[in-house]
Amino acid sequence: MEQSTRKGEPVKEPDIPVLDAAVLEELAASVGGDRGFVVELIRTYLGDTEGQLAQIEAAVAAEDASALIRPAHTLKSSSATLGAKRLAERARALEIAGRSERIDDESRADGEKIREDWREGRAALQEWTTRSDAS
Repeated sequence: MEQSTRKGEPVKEPDIPVLDAAVLEELAASVGGDRGFVVELIRTYLGDTEGQLAQIEAAVAAEDASALIRPAHTLKSSSATLGAKRLAERARALEIAGRSERIDDESRADGEKIREDWREGRAALQEWTTRSDAS
C-alpha cells in the first residue's frame, strides 16, 4: 500500500482509518437499530477471518496468485461491510494481484502487513462491540 520513490524511500498513501464506526452505525440502522445483530456479525467475522488470513499468507508464500483471489475477495468484502477499511483496502490490493496473476514485491509486502492490519481492525471492532454491549 506504500509506494516507493528512488532509493526505496516510502511514500505514504493517504491514511486509511482502521475502522469507520459510521459504517457499523449505518449497518445497525439498516436492520432497525438492532445493534445486537451487528455485534453477532462482528463476532462471526472475527471467528472466520483467521482462516482467510492463513490462506492469503500461504498463497503469497507459494506465489500462487490464483489461490489468493477467493480469500482476499472474501476478506475485502466482509471487512468493508463492517467498516474495517484498512484491512479491506489491503485485501483489495491482494485480490487485484491475484486477478492480475502476479505476486510481486508490493504483493509480498501487503501479504506481510495484512496481519498487522488484522490485529488493529480486530481490536477496534472488539472495542466497538464492548461499547455497544454497554448501550
